[in-house]
Amino acid sequence: MQDRLGAVKAQVQAALDRAIGALPPGELRDAMAYACAGGKGIRAFLVMESARLHGVSDAAALPVATAVEALHAYSLVHDDLPAMDDDDLRRGQPTVHVKWSEATAILAGDALQSLAFGLLADPAIGDAATRRLVSAFAQAVGGAGMVWGQALDIAAETARQPLTLAQITELQRGKTGALIRFAAIAGPLIADADMAPMAAYADAVGLAFQIADDILDVTGNEDVTGKRVGKDVAAGKATFVSLLALDGARAEAARLIDAADAALEPYGEGAGNLRHLARFVIERDT
Repeated sequence: MQDRLGAVKAQVQAALDRAIGALPPGELRDAMAYACAGGKGIRAFLVMESARLHGVSDAAALPVATAVEALHAYSLVHDDLPAMDDDDLRRGQPTVHVKWSEATAILAGDALQSLAFGLLADPAIGDAATRRLVSAFAQAVGGAGMVWGQALDIAAETARQPLTLAQITELQRGKTGALIRFAAIAGPLIADADMAPMAAYADAVGLAFQIADDILDVTGNEDVTGKRVGKDVAAGKATFVSLLALDGARAEAARLIDAADAALEPYGEGAGNLRHLARFVIERDT
């Protein structure tokens, strides 16, 4: 799995470099490229593996994987802004607004979002598949998905009562889970196949991913994670760890990974990489 993940990351990074490199030179282009450097590549890997399972060529899947990573980079740039999560460290480097300015960070995020949708227009994908992808992508990353989840997160910071477990789960299914879900169903969307198994897998993995993040915020080391830790505790924020305790959060993450594994049964041994990815999500230290 690690070899395949590394190969996908390299492919997608090269595609991002080409797409961003074609833009006019200057601070905006530099900030966009900076925001896209590094990262785990999990979402791109999900796209490529779900495509492979459904007989979709790498040529058709790669633009979608690249679009997902560009969109993810945009979301991080905006999430890090002082008006949002107010972070100064991302992937071991100063965040975009710290390195340049808030205005440049906002514009870089806007441009990466536009780039992501443009990448989905690649002729290699096919017209009918592109229409399905664009519709699902907009749903996943907009006011009913990722952005909606971020809005819930911001509202929770000033709420009179900490969020309940059900409310946190709902929030994270939008903020973190919606883009992961899109990445996982990209293959069946392109192939016009049944999305249910990959959707169930992604819903479980996406939530486990966020639980792992909450655990790392308590147990992680900034030198390893590449971002600030302990922020949620300092802010008194309700998380899976604060509500379930460490052992409970770990147990819930493990249960979700078992559910993800079960969802992959229709694909048999061909889904081995996705099974390994699910384990990686909760065992990672970054």
